[in-house]
Amino acid sequence: MTEEATRYDASNIQVLQGWEAVRKRPGMYVGSTSERGLRQMVFEVAERAVNEVLAGRAASVDVTLTPDGGVCVADDGPGIPIDETGAGPGLEALLTQMQAWRGAGGRHDVMLGLCGFGPAVINALSQRMTAEVRREGARWVQEYARAVAVTPLTEAGAATGSGTTLAFWPDADIFGAAEFSFDGLEERFRELAFLNQGLEISLTDLRRPDESRSVRLRFPDGARDFVAFLDGHAAASAPTDTIAFEHEDPRMAGMMEVAFRWCSCPGEGIRSFANSRPTIGGTHEVGFRDGMTASVTAYAREQGLLTATDPDLDADRIGEGLTAVVSVKLDRPEFEGSTLGVLGNSEVRDCVEQAVQDRLGRWLKKEPEQAAAIIDRTVQGARKN
Repeated sequence: MTEEATRYDASNIQVLQGWEAVRKRPGMYVGSTSERGLRQMVFEVAERAVNEVLAGRAASVDVTLTPDGGVCVADDGPGIPIDETGAGPGLEALLTQMQAWRGAGGRHDVMLGLCGFGPAVINALSQRMTAEVRREGARWVQEYARAVAVTPLTEAGAATGSGTTLAFWPDADIFGAAEFSFDGLEERFRELAFLNQGLEISLTDLRRPDESRSVRLRFPDGARDFVAFLDGHAAASAPTDTIAFEHEDPRMAGMMEVAFRWCSCPGEGIRSFANSRPTIGGTHEVGFRDGMTASVTAYAREQGLLTATDPDLDADRIGEGLTAVVSVKLDRPEFEGSTLGVLGNSEVRDCVEQAVQDRLGRWLKKEPEQAAAIIDRTVQGARKN
């Protein structure tokens, strides 16, 4: 190989300016240029509206897949400020300037997008975006193309009510023929509604007039409803009562919501979340399993269901037939790795373990027949092996 072929210097470096960098490497911001990336675009735009509801400034979020391939996200909050305020940027800045990455946020802040750079990134990846703001009695509109304002921010008459409507059309040069998945969007929005009891989201698909679909997602019983939904999809048989509770613990600077029950179905299904983000493990999940194991083992020994020679019950055996949702919301969440998939706050483990052990212990004593069935199945399974 010649020296010329192997030489690497400043002339080999390509410097991308502004939104050119986003459009050149879209996967860094929305994960991919397939359907998965389109889904993340919706979440990134919907995030602000969802947080308006959770903050009590709006009542609901409406997401619509339009016949012309766009997505419309509307809320009935106070409306994005037209000009910059002490609380944040004005409308045009929000949609045309990349915001600083905000991290995982506190317990009251739901983060739906991958990158946290705000809706301006979605604008950059869209051939067109429109904004309508109804605020303080006036209606304001503006249109953009690839993160550049193509019309001035214009007052378009009086407004009825208040709120914000953002619509965008993904750039076909980037995403090709990929289409939004209604089912994929519904799954994540349903999770959010389960995990945040005051949240109401409507999702409507108008892309094919003869096959229009619409769902309204709101679940007043939170994690309890979530467990029933998960078990329903698994055709659960002979379920136990659902043990469900919410608990604030200052030691972890946050709160937990936990719901679980056993049925006769095989396998174990534990869904864990931290600040409404799905997790694949972490201290909250370990704490749940530890608390469950300690409580069931202690009860079994108290009732003589384990002999002196029997070892403590194993978490995997106890978890047979279990469906559980473990959700924590923390003021200062700490995650392992950039994907935020594993919760690392060490104090959360002890807090969740203690709360689960206490609640489950009381339930076992209150429901001896159901408790005996759970322990008998666990002990028999252990002895067979």
